[in-house]
Amino acid sequence: MAAPPAVYVRCEPATILRRGMSISAVGPAVGATDVKFRLRLPADGVRGVRLCQHIGRPWVGTDLEPKHDASTDGQTTWWARIPRPAVDRLEYQYELEFADGTRELTLDPHNPLRAPGPFGEKSVVEMPGYRPPGWLDMTGSVPGRFVKLDVVSDLLGTTVDVWLWASPELDVEQKAPLIIAHDGPEYDRYSSLLHFVSAMIADGRLRPLRVVLLPPVDRNEHYAASPLYSRALARELVPVLDWLAPQPPVRRDGRPWRVGVGASLGALALLHAHRSHPDLFGALFLQSGSFFQWRTDRQESGFFRFDRISRFVGRVLSAPTWPTAIPVGMTCGTVEENLVNNWLMRDALALQGYQVDFSEHRDAHNWIAWRDSFDPHLVDLLKRALE
Repeated sequence: MAAPPAVYVRCEPATILRRGMSISAVGPAVGATDVKFRLRLPADGVRGVRLCQHIGRPWVGTDLEPKHDASTDGQTTWWARIPRPAVDRLEYQYELEFADGTRELTLDPHNPLRAPGPFGEKSVVEMPGYRPPGWLDMTGSVPGRFVKLDVVSDLLGTTVDVWLWASPELDVEQKAPLIIAHDGPEYDRYSSLLHFVSAMIADGRLRPLRVVLLPPVDRNEHYAASPLYSRALARELVPVLDWLAPQPPVRRDGRPWRVGVGASLGALALLHAHRSHPDLFGALFLQSGSFFQWRTDRQESGFFRFDRISRFVGRVLSAPTWPTAIPVGMTCGTVEENLVNNWLMRDALALQGYQVDFSEHRDAHNWIAWRDSFDPHLVDLLKRALE
């Protein structure tokens, strides 16, 4: 998904407190059929409150209604009730509109649950029965070895800072499979990718391997089905990585031991790189791919590279077959606007001979949802790709 509108600027609860407001805790309440949001504020100073949550399209707003109550010392309780969505988690913020017309986004100051993300934290409602993945608490995993690489790309006109992680069992020159993660630093920071891989290796569910955390240079440009980026990845970045992170020889079917991992536009960019350079990856793990096209994603048409993306997606969907089909794992949230275009991509790739494993998770388009889908789906893909 594209970045949120610039009008929204995250602010901490302390910003509200600095305005001289004392807030009494009320917080969200989950019922059998609905979720009630309640925020108590002084009667003056705030003229509107909106719940901003991320079911379906981002930044969906629900206005909270004021309820004045003399028993609350002149404060106003703002509240809204929404039907309980078909998710296990709900990330949200409050948008406050002040008397002077300015607006600010804030976390729920009385809900301690938080979710990280590149655009700031979100408050979280966890539905009854939700449990974080057990591997987060696994002991026995080891941190591995990190090397920071500065890879010069003439095609991109810049130096790309890359982090290479290696399982500690591996010697420097020992050949091992390689995961290349788009938005790699974010995948590790917000979805605990390296902790997951390390825990799975320590538990014997994965063989020792290496992981490259590959950051974007210009995400919205390069990850949007960019031929220039695909060439830079194939001709400049991956050859350097292969030299520093040697892999076994290609298999008898010709597939390399490189696995691409990406989410949203990062997933789209991996598929584009694979279709442009078929010998680049031996498998792909695509989470909530932004496979935009006019018939399903007209709401995204304002994105400046929408036409380029839709042309590429159209070519993939219309291809009757593909000579270098590889194993593909796909995950997508049950309430995402990307769900339909992911269904269509799943069906097209399967018809073209790809081994597709598709899973829906009860969440939206966010890093915790992608984290919660690693086990078993990334494990299963890696086993298929690396055995």
